[in-house]
Amino acid sequence: MKLNDFLKAGHPPTLLMAFLYFDMSFMVWVMLGPLGVHIARELALSPAEKGLMVAIPVLAGALFRVPFGWMVDSIGPKKTGLIGQVIVILGLLLAWVVGLGNLQEVYIMGILLGVAGASFAVALPLASRWYPPQYQGLALGIAGAGNSGTVFAALFAPVLANHFGWNAVFGLALIPLAVTLLVYTLLARDPEGKAKPLRLTEYFAILKDKDAWWFMFFYSVTFGGFVGLASSLVIYFNGQYGVEPATAGYLTAACVFMGSGFRPVGGYLADRFGGIRTLSFLYLAVALSMFIVSFGIGSVWGGLAAFMMGMMALGMGNGSVFQLVPQRFAKEIGVITGLVGMAGGIGGFYLASSLGFSKQYTGDYQMGFLIFSGLSLIAFGGLSAVKSRWRATWGSPVVTAARV
Repeated sequence: MKLNDFLKAGHPPTLLMAFLYFDMSFMVWVMLGPLGVHIARELALSPAEKGLMVAIPVLAGALFRVPFGWMVDSIGPKKTGLIGQVIVILGLLLAWVVGLGNLQEVYIMGILLGVAGASFAVALPLASRWYPPQYQGLALGIAGAGNSGTVFAALFAPVLANHFGWNAVFGLALIPLAVTLLVYTLLARDPEGKAKPLRLTEYFAILKDKDAWWFMFFYSVTFGGFVGLASSLVIYFNGQYGVEPATAGYLTAACVFMGSGFRPVGGYLADRFGGIRTLSFLYLAVALSMFIVSFGIGSVWGGLAAFMMGMMALGMGNGSVFQLVPQRFAKEIGVITGLVGMAGGIGGFYLASSLGFSKQYTGDYQMGFLIFSGLSLIAFGGLSAVKSRWRATWGSPVVTAARV
């Protein structure tokens, strides 16, 4: 693959805007996780309440991805992205001005932050529709690397909360979001050949296709694991190893960087070696890493290394899944992105909330991690079951130029 050919094949400014919009949206989507220790101290939350607090934005983002995916096919990805950004900015502004004084208000804020999580269903079609099949893995890997915004949340939110208070962080986040809205408006372009708007009945008709359910499950493990850990690790490092919130944020940022930074690598490897082969290896790596961390490694540095390995595999897995999705559902990319993204968010909600409940009712996090390790093995088995059929039908060399 030549870089010049890739750049000529699409629209680089739009690809950059898809990344930036995704990046800033993910930064605020998971914000309650890095702020979780501060909020929990002030509101005296239990482990289960902390787990639910960081899981609610993830679930809300998952559910919002369905209507946002429909909007992408109806009014175009650029307009949909503008609407989403304005809603998030208004929500943060309200939280900053009014303040959040109890857990119920924090939960409501989490729902509003879920709109930022719906950016997934907008940014990926915005990028995907500009590029031919042989470049889907790299293009969506670059756009999808916007989940690196979770790194910024982990790095800066705890530190800013120490200096200005956790509620002020919502106001400070408005600065990069406003800049992003401006440049996105100026530079992003909808691809040519607008998709035909779908009725809701047509939108959900895709669920009759069993491959849609497979992709939803596969992404619930890879993306669910990534965003679930990104939302929970500050609380985990603080509770498991007793490190201060700012330090826990730095450790979390290192883990999240591995996941977001290696997403394009996963897409590239899937383009080169095939998405199925790449993804199969990565599911085994995720299962192993979650099994290791379930035993509560005594050293914070050992725990950090295990989580970094797991997050790298999860991030690469996200890129690999979305090398395959556009090959199978090229005409329904907005619809399938919303549904698969929703499933990924639900997986993140499950992991984040299960870790909180595991800690509260068993005294440690082991059960939550062990179950997720098992889900990774089930995903590996499922991929093994469908790979022959996929390679003989829509993934056949006579159908697509991409390696499946």
